[in-house]
Parts: sequence; C-alpha cells; structure tokens
Amino acid sequence: MKNSLTSLLKKALASRTPIIDSQHESAFRLFNGFAEGCPDISIDIYASTAVIHNYADDPDQGATLVDEAQKFLNVSLNWLRAGIVKTRNGATQEDKCGKLLFGTELDRKIKEHDTWYAVDLLLNRDASLYLDTRNLRKWIIENLRGKSVFNSFAYTGSFGVAALKGGASQVVQVDLNREFLNIAQESYSLNSFPIKKGSFIPRDFFEQIGNMKRENKSFDCAIIDPPFFSVTSKGKIDQEKESARLINKIRPLINDGGYLVAINNALFVSGADYMKTLESLCKDGYLKIKELIPVPEDFTGYPETRVGSPVTDPTPFNYSTKIAILEVKKK
Repeated sequence: MKNSLTSLLKKALASRTPIIDSQHESAFRLFNGFAEGCPDISIDIYASTAVIHNYADDPDQGATLVDEAQKFLNVSLNWLRAGIVKTRNGATQEDKCGKLLFGTELDRKIKEHDTWYAVDLLLNRDASLYLDTRNLRKWIIENLRGKSVFNSFAYTGSFGVAALKGGASQVVQVDLNREFLNIAQESYSLNSFPIKKGSFIPRDFFEQIGNMKRENKSFDCAIIDPPFFSVTSKGKIDQEKESARLINKIRPLINDGGYLVAINNALFVSGADYMKTLESLCKDGYLKIKELIPVPEDFTGYPETRVGSPVTDPTPFNYSTKIAILEVKKK
C-alpha cells in the first residue's frame, strides 16, 4: 500500500529540520514529490511562506493532496504566516501563478549565504528564485571577487546578486523581461549594492550577444542558464537538442582564464549525454571542465526519503539540473 502524503511529508520534514533557520528567513524545498513518493505535489518554503505546487494532470485530483498538505503545514510548521498554491494545469493564469491558501501577507525577501534576495512568489508559474541553484550562488560568492560577470537569461538576477556579494568588479544582467530585472534591482537595494547604468539590459539573448561582439565587450565570467525551450524572432533555445550551440554563442565573450558557467535543466537529457556535449566542446583545448556543482539535498531529496529512480540518470550530476563550471582559454 502506498504511503499517505502526510506520512511522506513527516519523513521529509524530519530530514530537513537541521536546515530550518530559527529566524525563518531562508528558502528551501520541503518536499520534492517527484523524488519522494508523490509526483503530483512539491512544497517550497520562502521565509515564512509556503508555496505548494500542484503538478497533477487533473488539477481537481491534485487539490485533494493540496488540502492534505495544507493541514500538515498548519500543524507541523505553525510559524508559517501564509501559503499559496500554484496549479501547473490550472484553467487560468492566476491558477498557474498562484492563489492564496491561508494567511494574508506573502514574504518579499529571503536570506541565503548572508545575502538578501527579493522574491515575488506570484510573479509567474515559478516563484522568482530557483532553489536548485543555491550551491552555485555560493560558488559565485566565493570565486568571482574582482571579476567582471555577464549573467545571461538573468531572470531575477540572483547569480548577479551573488557575484556582487562576493566582490565582483562589474555585473551585467540581461533578460528579455523587464519585470524580472526589476526584482533584481530590488535585491540590489536590499543589499545596498549600487545600481549602475548599463547593469540591467532588457533584451533578447541573441541580439545582446551580437551587440557585445560588435562592441568587443568581454568578461571574466559568463553564466548561461537558459529556459528549457524558447523561440523569439531572434533565435531558438532548445536545451534538449542544442545546448552546445548556446555555449558556443557566448564563449567568445569570455576572457582568457575566465569561467563559463553552463546550466542544463532538461529532464530528458541524461548526465552522461550532457557530459558528452561538454567533452566534445572541450576537445579543441579551449574549454576545460573545472568542476560540477551539485544541487542541494533538500531539493533532490535525501537518501532516506527518495523513492524510485529518476526519469533519466543524471550521473555524474546529482539531479536533472546539471551545472558545470568551464575554464576558458582564448585563441
């Protein structure tokens, strides 16, 4: 007999109790249903706000699980002040972006690695800050002091915020959506980082890359974290089939001895296949794999909470979000 959602949540909470901060300012994944026994539900905690994701094909069926999850949260995490539900297959955009379940005021910021990040939990289907890349933000803080950084597909700019926290000399954030970049600016204000002219560019990736090449712009580090799939009038992004093409687009902008941070979040691209792509790019000697950044265990599930096997084997990565740091050598 299948375990009830409540029993799975109890097990998940027990594993994550050590990472819950007493001030309730941090963010973490409380339950990864895909990996921990109930693929229709996942739960994230942003400060004192719970975000329940209803992934069920039939949203009404998922709503029963959401009710069960809410009852568990109200009892077991009684310090929560609000909760919302995002219904992936909801009928309206409001359903997908999130509806209030309980409480009134949603948290607007979280603290991670002594850095504040602004969040807008109802911004879109996502929650404006990806928790699977927390370890990468830590790497950025620790490794980019004095470096110039280009954060492409910046979304709400968390990698750029981390770079400034670590003492980067310059950060340029580029995203097609101005609303996302506005949240990045809120994060700058929370950390008292100066907002300089040219730091935030609302433009298509392909157009901006072309502009920078014509202007002979270069950086010590470029970060590429594209969406899984996207098509604009300027070009196409396909993380499942064409990740090498995007890396080759951005690599000419990186200084000799610099870093290229490449992220592939395509579920159906195995770790072995992505490594083949990266190794093929490294064959000419101008790129070298420096290290792989793991996804935090609260996001992947813990050995004692994981159930079954992933759709595709992420090895040598530990999750379908595959993060690689590449060293760049210029011709």
